Amino acid sequence: MKLPRFYPVFDSVDWIARAVPLGVRLVQLRMKDHTDDVLRREITEALALCRRRGVTLVVNDHWQLSIELGADWLHLGQEDLEAADLLAIRRAGLRLGVSTHDHAELDRALTLSPDYIALGPVYPTILKKMKWTEQGLDRLTEWKGLIGDIPLCAIGGMSVGRAAGAFAAGADTVAAVTDITLNADPERRIRAWLEVTA
Repeated sequence: MKLPRFYPVFDSVDWIARAVPLGVRLVQLRMKDHTDDVLRREITEALALCRRRGVTLVVNDHWQLSIELGADWLHLGQEDLEAADLLAIRRAGLRLGVSTHDHAELDRALTLSPDYIALGPVYPTILKKMKWTEQGLDRLTEWKGLIGDIPLCAIGGMSVGRAAGAFAAGADTVAAVTDITLNADPERRIRAWLEVTA
């Protein structure tokens, strides 16, 4: 399976609605600390928008709502795996991406037959506090050697300028968050990402 090389991550359907018309083909909705009503509304709207446009939407974390609302893709962090019903997720036909940061987490992820594996943070990140320091490009190369044909996603501190190095190191897709959302001109930045990942 091949994923689009550009994988932006947003915290609202409004961001997705800005990105999709520019040509984004794969996007993640990552919403933390919201009520079920807000989550249900945002996921429902994002799914409808992405399906109209032929875009792959990955829902972060909220596996029960993903099943209920008929999502196609789910991303789980290592903490999320503890509470998730993986059999229910697979029975629902959800494709699964899993975050990894060290060898033990990678070993665990591989037992789940994931549809992609994410490694991060490749570079220092301001998105969230993490106990892991930057992984670096050499770790991307190592991970790709270990996972073979499973798509590898590079995340954490990624920017337009760093994308080529991540691909050369073995990443199949590159996730971007604050490089877009904190940019003075997000639409222009998305277009730049689409150019370097075409």
